[in-house]
Amino acid sequence: GYRVSLQGNFFGRNHTYITFPEYNPRKHIKLDPPLNIQSNVTASKCQIWWSVPWYLVDILQYELQYKEHSVSWETALNKTPPSSLPQIEIEATELRSDIAYIARVRCKVSENEDSYHSQWSEWSQTTLFQRAGVPKLSENILNTRTMQFLFIPLTFGILLYLFWNCKLSQKASPALTFPRQLLSFSHSILCTMGILR
Repeated sequence: GYRVSLQGNFFGRNHTYITFPEYNPRKHIKLDPPLNIQSNVTASKCQIWWSVPWYLVDILQYELQYKEHSVSWETALNKTPPSSLPQIEIEATELRSDIAYIARVRCKVSENEDSYHSQWSEWSQTTLFQRAGVPKLSENILNTRTMQFLFIPLTFGILLYLFWNCKLSQKASPALTFPRQLLSFSHSILCTMGILR
């Protein structure tokens, strides 16, 4: 430990003031901010990681801030990693689609550490990331699905129509007309759905 004092001439007389009678530097550390902060976004989450000296990894704790790129840091959200590893994940559900986000991180010695104590470091450099928009179904896919939902009731309705039409028809035998019309109708439906060309 050290004794820290201030000495000076005040009002023509020399004075010494004891500032810290016992100063231990390891209890008053201010670390450099983390380095090389990077991010990677997948469909389900955003992974953010950074670098610190290897000999400090086990005794540090971190605080991450992130926000939409266009707003001030006063509105930022804070996250604390669950372990001392220099990384964190943000669930995709916490991010808005197609909005650019920016994040930064700071560190200090963990509260669980007895040998050293520190204040928060300055904030690190920032990393930029963006959650991709949810892909929209194309018009063709929507049309195909619509046809699939309509196929059964439409088929049933047309079969009823053909049945009554054949029953009332006097020009041809129903036994011959109905199969021919049913075959023609089935072919038309399959072509519409793209099964036959």
